[in-house]
Amino acid sequence: MPNQTVRLVLASASPARRKLLQAAGIEPEVLVSGVDESQVKTDQPEELCLTLARLKAVAVAEQLRPAVGDRPLVLGCDSVLAFDGEILGKPADAADATRRLERMRGNSGVLYTGHCLVDLTMESRVEAVAATTVHFAEISDEEIAAYVATGEPLAVAGSFTIDGLGGAFVERIEGDPGTVVGLSMPLLRNLLIELELSVTDLWTRPAPGGQTVDSLA
Repeated sequence: MPNQTVRLVLASASPARRKLLQAAGIEPEVLVSGVDESQVKTDQPEELCLTLARLKAVAVAEQLRPAVGDRPLVLGCDSVLAFDGEILGKPADAADATRRLERMRGNSGVLYTGHCLVDLTMESRVEAVAATTVHFAEISDEEIAAYVATGEPLAVAGSFTIDGLGGAFVERIEGDPGTVVGLSMPLLRNLLIELELSVTDLWTRPAPGGQTVDSLA
């Protein structure tokens, strides 16, 4: 559709997701959905993260009214870790994070991130789940205590992240690292293609040599 301004609205307060988009040349608007995540009950990690991603995207989309020539896209995301038959979101407190990390060390889990992209102008929605296997290092009790004391594990699904202090405790991954951070750029590109758009339509910054973005670290 000619003369339309395509813009991305991120239905998430996650600074990590925003930084991923910024590093890819996309400056999103941020609107937090306020969805009560406890309302979704399921023992299937793919279903859980995708349902929550959809609820977040739809809740924000309902707050927007596109103007003439405006084509807003709302992206909702949610991540969970499937480990040893359990679904792990954010830990309840420091003690919970400590117990999880003690169990996870030397083992592996699968990080699932659901993505839902709502196109308000075309009144359409596309969605998908990305999965990445994470292999955790044999971290010591002292390292766990120090890591939990930083507060980082309390704010992220599975009690760890690879784009911060927790990156030192992940030996390797199988899949897209963005999935673990909370947003898969290759998957987002594919969702845009389903909407007959290109990821280049969302670029708001020049190539990396001209960008000014925060480091992912």
